[in-house]
Amino acid sequence: MSKKPTIAISVGDLNGVGIEIALKSHKRVKKLCKPLYCINKNLLLQAAKKLKVKIPKDFKLHETAGDFKIEAGKVSKKSGLYSYHSFMDALKLCENKKADACVTLPIHKEAWMKAGLAYKGHTDLMRKHFDKEAIMMLGCPEMFVALFTEHIPLKDVASSLTYKRLKNFLLDMHKSVQREKIAVLGLNPHAGDNGVLGDEEKIIIKAIKSVNKKLGFKQFVGPVVPDVAFAPYFRDNYNYFVAMYHDQGLAPLKALHFDESVNISLNLPIIRTSVDHGTAFDIAYKGEAKKLSYINAIQSALEFIED
Repeated sequence: MSKKPTIAISVGDLNGVGIEIALKSHKRVKKLCKPLYCINKNLLLQAAKKLKVKIPKDFKLHETAGDFKIEAGKVSKKSGLYSYHSFMDALKLCENKKADACVTLPIHKEAWMKAGLAYKGHTDLMRKHFDKEAIMMLGCPEMFVALFTEHIPLKDVASSLTYKRLKNFLLDMHKSVQREKIAVLGLNPHAGDNGVLGDEEKIIIKAIKSVNKKLGFKQFVGPVVPDVAFAPYFRDNYNYFVAMYHDQGLAPLKALHFDESVNISLNLPIIRTSVDHGTAFDIAYKGEAKKLSYINAIQSALEFIED
């Protein structure tokens, strides 16, 4: 790549570990791209003072308006609202072609709720902002998991599984992941055991058959028995999966690849990747935050730009 892309960095909840990760990773990140951090100078100075670190001279800012007292590890309305504005500025930079991609550091969902924001997180906001069915996919090169349902109560998952919704989800996923075989997990234990443990798998089978027929090749396979889908022998043949609900896919992913996995948003008009961890309030401003997921999120964004 002859010219380094510009990546807008949404700094996340400043009461958490995001800004520490951005500062300690800057030397590495600037070799990969031109990072543009959505935070203003006053808040950056406040965070750097708390961390007892110097701000790099080439730490380029997009001045996201706002001011408040940073309080490490505290769920705060003001910090939640600022993380929202930082994210919206990063999105607008991408929409206005002033950035080639957006990488997000972690927000705190309760802080967004306290701030009166009617979104469950980044993906939910983008879904409504762009009026597109954004797909949340998390993982690393060894294993990627796309979530059919995300942040909804477990009791609502089965009623959310309809033929039309799953069919459209798989077709949208195909647009972003075209050449890979993708294993679709069943909803029930043993993938329903032919109706003994539930019959939602009939919907999954119908959607898979319909989509594969439309695509003209067998991209989607399943329903796969969930408790064996992530066994080593199975992952030798598949590294893309569709999980029916949040913990079905993310529990095994984080058990196997907690530090290195990233969050990638598919089916959107912009490129957005993120760290695959939370605000880690318990270690905020203690100098203990790990940066691997963030570095991988930057690299994943660059791969999408190159494609």
